Amino acid sequence: MKKKAPAPLLPWLLIGNILLIALIGLLFVSEASVTESLTTFGEPYFLVKRQAMWLCIGSIGCLAASLFPLSWWQKMAAPSYLGAMVLLALLFVPGFSEPFNGARRWLLLGPIVVQPSEFMKLGIVLFFSSWLTKHQRLMPFLFLTALPMSAVLLQPDLGSMMVMGGVAFGLYYLAGGHLKYLLTVAVLGLILVSGAILGSEYRQRRLMTFLNPELDPLGASFHVRQITLALGRGGLFGQGIGNSQQRNAFLPEPSTDSIFAITAEEVGFVGALVIISLYLALLLQLFRAVKKQEPGSYAYLVGAGVFIWIGVQTLLNLSAVVALVPLTGVPLPLFSYGGSSLVTILLGLGIVIQLARKP
Repeated sequence: MKKKAPAPLLPWLLIGNILLIALIGLLFVSEASVTESLTTFGEPYFLVKRQAMWLCIGSIGCLAASLFPLSWWQKMAAPSYLGAMVLLALLFVPGFSEPFNGARRWLLLGPIVVQPSEFMKLGIVLFFSSWLTKHQRLMPFLFLTALPMSAVLLQPDLGSMMVMGGVAFGLYYLAGGHLKYLLTVAVLGLILVSGAILGSEYRQRRLMTFLNPELDPLGASFHVRQITLALGRGGLFGQGIGNSQQRNAFLPEPSTDSIFAITAEEVGFVGALVIISLYLALLLQLFRAVKKQEPGSYAYLVGAGVFIWIGVQTLLNLSAVVALVPLTGVPLPLFSYGGSSLVTILLGLGIVIQLARKP
């Protein structure tokens, strides 16, 4: 009698790593958000309760995404793109959003606040993974890419626009797009990003503070200086869980963009290195799941899209925290506070878990 082949180990390793990163993130959202929650909502654990709720919802979504067949996800490619575009457009309709810190990034749907750019990242993965299996026509591709990227840039949200561009152009290349076209577009993209920076006083200040952190220490340079202080206080082994000083209203956005600085302050270089290792392991597991698929197929591209999405966003966030690039405002995947980011990333990872089950 022929023996049944053992179930592959990769999906279980992937699930375990996802849960571990998300739970560690939940712990540090609790640590980083105490003062922020108390000041804004009058309750010290308001934000971590919200994050725990979104983690439960996202986990259910992740399970569902791993069970729905890939053919269903491919049918949802165009609706997901169009739906996310509608959400982005609603940001500019009076009554659906309110500006916060000079940006319109959050959509108010009754008691629920969502960030459409996060849904568009998933929409781009699903849509282009399907569209590019049929053709790689450059001009339609550029048009379909420029629509959401322009809407996100107008919010303004340069960091999310860069993540979307990285995913879309990475998929175009993997689907067989010509490298010479990509290099031309990359040059044009660099000109566009430079123009976006030079055309915005806010972005100019961020760039200048990146180049010279001593410039305007109580104003434009305040955020990056406080991040540096948090990292410096962490030392080798950290100040200990719950002993961060920078979370006490010193560091802006401690539970979102800057959460890794609070984490490094509490667990030090060694603890931060462990967390970075978990992300490297996650990316390796995603890569292995993608390598199982037929190159150029929908399964291959959708898995690669999730890999690029998480890889680029993680790199941007961590690079900004250690001052390798200017602050971009993108959350650390699975770790930062934010329901839209957490749920959409878990949905994307659920699809890759399905791919990882392939023998």
